[in-house]
Parts: sequence; structure tokens; C-alpha cells
Amino acid sequence: MNTNYSDNNHITLVGKVTSEKRFSHEIYGEKFYIFDLSIPRLSGNADNIPITISERLITGNGLPIDSKISVNGQFRSYNCYQGEKNRLILTVFAKEIEFIENQEEIPVGKDITTNEVVLDGYICKKPIYRKTPFGREIADILLAVNRSYNKSDYIPCIAWGRNAKFCETVPVGAEIRVIGRVQSREYEKKYEDGTIEKRIAYEVSASSLEIIDKNTEENEEVEESKEAI
Repeated sequence: MNTNYSDNNHITLVGKVTSEKRFSHEIYGEKFYIFDLSIPRLSGNADNIPITISERLITGNGLPIDSKISVNGQFRSYNCYQGEKNRLILTVFAKEIEFIENQEEIPVGKDITTNEVVLDGYICKKPIYRKTPFGREIADILLAVNRSYNKSDYIPCIAWGRNAKFCETVPVGAEIRVIGRVQSREYEKKYEDGTIEKRIAYEVSASSLEIIDKNTEENEEVEESKEAI
């Protein structure tokens, strides 16, 4: 088992600050805040990702709205208990931030990395394979990624095409490596009383999947072009 948790879970984002920071929590006298980062896609849309950051990384003028920054950290999860309900909350935990010298625009291109996440984890429930109404293959994966202090992050991932079909055969408990991008999408939660709540889901869209074989040095790998991104 890989115990280098920085290798198990690493994310790099380059985007624009779109909100003021808001208080999240405090641990041993260290305050943590959350702000939103907008990362452009090739399609012209953008992913809006919540970033959790220590007060000790916020210096100088802070985090002005519309400023361009790069973030290195980890994609993490925690349980939020609301009454009798339990909800999985996802956030990027920042370990390093850096302001971009050219504040005019964020470069976007196939050879430019503005959104990449690498996860080594374990399949913790059977992947759900299905086809969209347009015939596109897709699989939902829940990945348990080890963290220090005997904790784990539970990260929802989506695989497409050949990767999705491949996931149908991967057993629960298998250790895999996922490389992709973190994305946001809006959806509506309908309740029994007829009310509707708009929510945002966060997940990793996988561009490559690799089974980590502990017994041999040869890993079985399936890769797909980033067409689905």
C-alpha cells in the first residue's frame, strides 16, 4: 500500500477567484476559509470549485476577486450531518497557492494543464455502468483514497467510453489510479413534498484508469483521449 499520501492524492488547478473567502473551521488555533475558483474548459464553459485554505497561506492583499492563481493540493471529502441526513461534501484542500504573473487571462489549450487530479485509491462499491439516451457509455465510480491519521477521502469519479466498459469488470476492493479533471455540474434535488433544491455536484472526470497490481510490476492500463473533457 502506498503510504505517501501526497502521491495518493494530488490536484493542480489554475483559475480565477470568484468569491470572497468565508470562514470554514478552526483546528488548534489555525483558521481555515473557503473560496470559489473558476477554471475554464476548452468548451468555453467553466468549473467552479470550492477551495479550502489555511489563513497561513493568505498573505499580502489576500485573495481579491478576479485574481488569477494556481493551487496545488488534494481533493478531499468530509461528511456533513444535517439533522438525520448525511451529505458528502467535496473540496480542494490547498497546500500551495501562487498568483499568476499575467493576470489578463488564463491560457486554455490541450497542452496546458489548468485542471488535473491524480488519485490512487480503492473501488469501494460496484461501479454503475449505463448508457445515456444518446448511446454514450458512462460509469460511476466511488473511490476511497487513503489519507494520514487513518482517514480516507471518498471521491466520486466518472469514466467514459472504453474506460466505462472496462470499469464494469473491476471488482470492489481493487486498487486503481485515476487521472483526470475535477468538474462541477448543477442538478435539482426533488423532495417528497414537491419542493426542489438546486445543488452542485463535484466529481472527477477520468481520462485514464490503471489497475495497480501489487503482485507484478506490469499494470493493466486503459486510456482514452480527452475528448470527453
